[in-house]
Amino acid sequence: MKKDILTAPFVREMCKTTANMYRLGWDERNGGNVSYLLDEQEVAEYLDLKKVIRTIPLMGWNAGDFDTAPLAGKIFIVTGTGKYFKNVESDPETNLGIVRIAPDNKGVELLWGYKDGGRTTSELPAHLMCHMARLKKDPENRVVIHSHPTHTLAMNYVHELDEKKFTHTLWEMCTECIVVFPDGVGILPWMLCGTNGIGEATAKKMEEFRLVVWAMHGIYGAGKSLDETFGLIETVEKAAQIYMLTCNRPRINTIKDEQLEELAEYFGVEYRKDFLN
Repeated sequence: MKKDILTAPFVREMCKTTANMYRLGWDERNGGNVSYLLDEQEVAEYLDLKKVIRTIPLMGWNAGDFDTAPLAGKIFIVTGTGKYFKNVESDPETNLGIVRIAPDNKGVELLWGYKDGGRTTSELPAHLMCHMARLKKDPENRVVIHSHPTHTLAMNYVHELDEKKFTHTLWEMCTECIVVFPDGVGILPWMLCGTNGIGEATAKKMEEFRLVVWAMHGIYGAGKSLDETFGLIETVEKAAQIYMLTCNRPRINTIKDEQLEELAEYFGVEYRKDFLN
């Protein structure tokens, strides 16, 4: 007998994470999306993997635009298109879906969820491209989160959108920053969202960064778990908040480059030395 899917750790974690993101104001209305690559054996404890409810084409995706073959058969839990994060915890079966990447670029097979006839987030193609890029870098990177954190977004309007300068400023804001995201923050110029173009550009950045800012839109983060990925974005957002609180005032003190080097070396992290001044 299968276990109750609503008690599955990956479902509970998705509920908790999306609730926190909404509570923090990062994901207004139906803004933001999350995808999490699951372990097939763990999912099989809760679902009959031979039972496909329906097949769903990937929104914003055309056959041949990109090859999903590297992910064929992989199972993800994904937020739904048009769904509000504030509703996930109270009704996960409507607002979340567990899907398997179908063979031959034919979309995804729905194994559970979207009970109102819904579909995966329209930005799933971008997520899948990012998953493929991150899995090549680190096979343990299983989560992609897109959100609209307020101060990170505000910083886009008053700070140069240069990866080195943007990252360096964030590193200066909190002692922990260079330790949490030593690989820095990638930045894309404003691009039309929901398209393969922005997905491809984000995935390219994710070959180098776990965090990618979409200018005047939001941020993408990738990590090994929901907690880690949430924490990456949370740390950037805290640093951006401190920057926005202080950017119009004289800077009397700052964390110096030699102190950033000391931090990175003490904690044993590989950091972007070229992002220091």
